[in-house]
Amino acid sequence: MAEQEQSSAEQEQSSEERPSAPGRDDVDAVTRAVLTASRLLVAVSARSLATVEDRVTLPQFRLLVVLATHGDAKLVSLAERLGVNPSTAMRMVDRLIAAGLAERQVNPANRRETSLRVTPEGCRLVEDVTSARRREVAAIVERLAPEQCTALIEALTAFTAAGGEPAVPGGGADAYPLGWAPDLPAPHDS
Repeated sequence: MAEQEQSSAEQEQSSEERPSAPGRDDVDAVTRAVLTASRLLVAVSARSLATVEDRVTLPQFRLLVVLATHGDAKLVSLAERLGVNPSTAMRMVDRLIAAGLAERQVNPANRRETSLRVTPEGCRLVEDVTSARRREVAAIVERLAPEQCTALIEALTAFTAAGGEPAVPGGGADAYPLGWAPDLPAPHDS
């Protein structure tokens, strides 16, 4: 009998510790909050890109970020990372090469093979845009109370983990990956 009471008490305690599944109203409220926050983040991103819009389009910037983050790449693997056709990636690369932001290098071991890389000027462009974005986000975060920052970190970490997005390291070239990992299912595929 004592064992049954203990087992029953343990079940009650474990059910109290487990969060209950969110109700429909909770899901709707969180969805609205995330969509509102995403509007703000898109605006911050757009403002950070506005300074270079005369030089690159958003897809071209994304290509530069992939090259800056992952290093030299063959056209086919670059197209796969971006989720575009190789011909589309080639047109973007050609424009970036003409702007001095990317370059082709012939593989000395196999002259038929070329790799693509971001130039130092292209790296500076990515760093400038990313720094502007980081400064604006930091200015917004500084307006939050410390406990709000802690809650935001926990919520965003859980949200990105649930979405399959890898965590961003503390700094360096990996501080600005844009996701779009080819192994993640598209939202409509899940």
